[in-house]
Amino acid sequence: MAKPPLSMTPTGWFQVAWSDEIGAGDVHRMHYFGQDLIGWRTESGELSVMHAYCEHLGAHLGFGGRVTGEVIQCPFHGWQWNTEGRNVCIPYEKRPNRGRRIPSFPVVERNASIYIWHDVHGREPFFDAPDVFASFDDGSSVDDYYPQQRLFEPGHEMHPQYVLENGVDVEHFRYVHETPINPVFTRHDFDQPISYVDFTITFDGDEEQVIDDVRSGVQAINGGLGIAVTKSWGMIDNRTISCVTPVDERTSDVRFMTYIGKPKRAPRDPEKARIKAEQFGNEVIRQFTQDIFIWSHQRYSDPPALATSEVQGFTAIREWARQFYPDGIGGSAAEVNAARQKG
Repeated sequence: MAKPPLSMTPTGWFQVAWSDEIGAGDVHRMHYFGQDLIGWRTESGELSVMHAYCEHLGAHLGFGGRVTGEVIQCPFHGWQWNTEGRNVCIPYEKRPNRGRRIPSFPVVERNASIYIWHDVHGREPFFDAPDVFASFDDGSSVDDYYPQQRLFEPGHEMHPQYVLENGVDVEHFRYVHETPINPVFTRHDFDQPISYVDFTITFDGDEEQVIDDVRSGVQAINGGLGIAVTKSWGMIDNRTISCVTPVDERTSDVRFMTYIGKPKRAPRDPEKARIKAEQFGNEVIRQFTQDIFIWSHQRYSDPPALATSEVQGFTAIREWARQFYPDGIGGSAAEVNAARQKG
């Protein structure tokens, strides 16, 4: 099993859990970016994600550590640590150890998801994690949609960039998903760490379609390499969130979520409408699993043998992706962003 050619420690926001997996007082074990981590929530509801090991003698806080009020207590000697990873109490000493700190991550919760900011150099976030509702600035909210449907596929041999490249890949629809659609791109915007790809949907066999009259399409927002949110409009209103988070140097966990829009008018049979929406959501998820099957056996081709019609999209997204690698492939994302701001 060969190490992938792209770094598995990119900079950006990455999903590590769903919000309902970590309730008040819970301690949740996880492993990402080659590190054992814990997510825990204070009794008042504040969330923290940090390295798993107590700085005292190295006990794993995910095995017997417990939340006491607003701190987590080590099962070995009772040392207590706050949400910032600072030691606030040694029960058999008068003072805490102010010189040691458990490394922690910037964390945000939205769309029922928990995201951490990962940067190997420990720099602060310089862009925000996208929101599947607010980022499209159309006044929609979770109340306009049926409950979130989810997919979790752990431990795939794939890189987050594969998923992002799928967003500019027109031809895979007819071969992977066997759908007769022909997406026509209307926007490629890769000028910032958050990028945008929009396309309208036409269909095979309808040569008289005029793009300006097409009433179906997709808008996609990519928040770095870790999160992509989409809004589909026209045929059936649905939104999706795809998140790929590196586990180690070879594998990633894949999470996918979809929201299906509620009818604009109250349906005659609400239960039938709900079941139909759930079935459509299952189909959206099924098609995403078809992509995962391809990505999990894909080799990163660099340079790729692109068809003429593919050059613009793939070139743009690969150049954009370079900024998130801190290991010399494309420079530091933070440095790229700073240069843009100076310019």
